Amino acid sequence: MSQTDFDVIVIGGGPGGYVAALRATQLKLSVAVVEAQHLGGICLNWGCIPTKALLRASEINHLLHDLPAYGFKAEGVSFDFKKIVGRSRAVSKQLSAGVAHLLKKAKVPVFNGYGKLDGTVANGRRKVLVTKDGAPPATLTAQHVILATGARARVLPGLEPDGQFVWSYKEALVPETMPKSLVVIGSGAIGTEFASFYRNMGADVTLVEVADRILPVEDEEISQLARKAFEKQGIRVMTGAKIGALQKTATEVSIPVTHNGKTDTLVAERVISAVGIVGNVENIGLEGTKIQVDRTHVVTDTLCRTGEPGVYAIGDLAGAPWLAHKASHEAVMCVEAIAGRKVHPIDPTKVPGCTYCRPQIASVGYTEAKARDAGYKVRIGRFPLLANGKALAMGEPDGLIKTVFDAQTGELLGAHMIGAEVTEMIQGYVIARTGELTEAELAETIFPHPTISESMHEAVLAAYDGALHF
Repeated sequence: MSQTDFDVIVIGGGPGGYVAALRATQLKLSVAVVEAQHLGGICLNWGCIPTKALLRASEINHLLHDLPAYGFKAEGVSFDFKKIVGRSRAVSKQLSAGVAHLLKKAKVPVFNGYGKLDGTVANGRRKVLVTKDGAPPATLTAQHVILATGARARVLPGLEPDGQFVWSYKEALVPETMPKSLVVIGSGAIGTEFASFYRNMGADVTLVEVADRILPVEDEEISQLARKAFEKQGIRVMTGAKIGALQKTATEVSIPVTHNGKTDTLVAERVISAVGIVGNVENIGLEGTKIQVDRTHVVTDTLCRTGEPGVYAIGDLAGAPWLAHKASHEAVMCVEAIAGRKVHPIDPTKVPGCTYCRPQIASVGYTEAKARDAGYKVRIGRFPLLANGKALAMGEPDGLIKTVFDAQTGELLGAHMIGAEVTEMIQGYVIARTGELTEAELAETIFPHPTISESMHEAVLAAYDGALHF
């Protein structure tokens, strides 16, 4: 590639990096992307997208084994596990190619390799070295550099992925055969999604969590309902747990788990470790700069600026919440600030979170406990999906919509949902949070019938004059 000097260089081509590049071209900034592996990053290739393809297959498998409830009958229902995994990989490959097409269409050069700040600045231009397979580094320069190198799975001592018995998310996405039993350690979004997938495909699953409840970042009431739903499906749940040393045989692994004052030894074919992430801060040239790192993540201000002038960090490399859509939004905000536009810093309480287990979970804003801890006097609304006509018609009556309002101003502080398709519905509450809407505007909003989204309206009414249908 002949051009080596740019307005912006983006190191990393994930949902933060490639979006930053596309927005930069829209704003007439010259930009390049440095990516060593797959465009689309972990999210598209090894996270958000392939897991959803697998989860879709498991939902179908669940329905096929629940046909009598809908008046159908089928015999000899089976599945080809390799084809299920293959479809998941094909979906990721298609979208990764789509990202490449978007960048090519926008005339964004993509440098294949590992990008690293070299620490020198000349005439306001910062150098980035790009290396690949031991070849001499290519030197790029730019006034602004956006670090978007993402994160990787946290590895605990004794739980190192071995490619056979102990899996990270990568191994869990592409198994050669369907295991009959698994222990999933960690009950955040990744752990619960894998537990849900493998259980709905027929495996015996135990979900182990060190905290006193699963999905610890969610509202406590939602966590309790999720546990109840998982146990109803046959998932064994162990919370407040401490894990001992693993023992491996030729065919299985055993792991001692202490909880409720006693120790059980779990035996399974596979263990999935889903205990968080660490930022990819190594080998990107942070040494000798003013960039600060806190617990493996780059410290930034509200506009994604690091302590080093002209260097920014977005996405999983930077602060929580570590979500792809937050990374993309940061990318746009960061580039617009570089271009001199007026931007609004991200408010973490207005970033939605979604977990695609069965039943789905979605939330935005303050939990009830955090709202009270922040000093708010709150009004709480609840509406069960058991009272919603569409949910009953779909055969999905289990779930709850919960709202948290400021009792003094009526502002929607938070919303928490568990049930069918709630990940598609949470955006209504996100818009309400962003627009600082009160219960008055939400109560006056007309929701279509029959939809599950009517429950969102009822949960608002429940916080004030009372729900109409419960």
